[in-house]
Amino acid sequence: MSAILQVGNLTKRFGGLTAVAGLSFEVREGEILGLIGPNGAGKSTTFNLIAGMYRPDAGEIRFGEKDLKGLPAHEIARRGVMRTFQHNRPFDGMTVLENVLVGAHTRFSNNVFTVRAGQEEARLRGRAAELLEFVGLAGLRDAPVDRLSFGQGRLLEIARALAGEPRLLLLDEPAAGLTLAESARIAAAIRGIAARGIAVLLIEHDMHFLMPLAQRVVVLNFGGKIAEGTPEEVRSHPAVVDAYLGDAAAV
Repeated sequence: MSAILQVGNLTKRFGGLTAVAGLSFEVREGEILGLIGPNGAGKSTTFNLIAGMYRPDAGEIRFGEKDLKGLPAHEIARRGVMRTFQHNRPFDGMTVLENVLVGAHTRFSNNVFTVRAGQEEARLRGRAAELLEFVGLAGLRDAPVDRLSFGQGRLLEIARALAGEPRLLLLDEPAAGLTLAESARIAAAIRGIAARGIAVLLIEHDMHFLMPLAQRVVVLNFGGKIAEGTPEEVRSHPAVVDAYLGDAAAV
């Protein structure tokens, strides 16, 4: 598999604090790559740099053949990098289907003829319905979004991100706060996303969720990479064990 995202020597400072320090890794097409590390290791900052929320102080972020460094978040999303957040962010007062449609705004055509004829809206609604079927929420498509459980809300976040037709999906702790059954459902959805050829980069603290799911894992500590490899390789890596306070069972 060829690399779709290449991060090279990425650095971000906040005053005297270096949150990300010379970080390099790549994400391959159709791959599930886990990004792990203790609290404060730089994981969320890395996500925010890739997604355009922060501007790096040094290094490069290449997506395909394009340099993403310095582009605004909406332009990065338009190019095919979508993300979810640690907390569900539904649009209240809208149905489940309408929430998914919001995620398709980067793919909306400005062609006056297709808009006037309703062709564009019909296409997007069909796509949104297909995505709700994919994540298991088809039966709730016309329900108010506030009827969803927390776990269903997490699935909605994924469907809405997929509506933007990403080539790379960034998932920030998708299993946080979920039951075992809900986690299994999310994991199945993530495997299905990768099977469609979409690369997935995810932050996750739940190693029981992540390790069976990811093909490779990158481990951060104090803003730098301390290990990279398969789940089996990083699980027993001495630096990884030390970073998790000496508790090998944690990883």
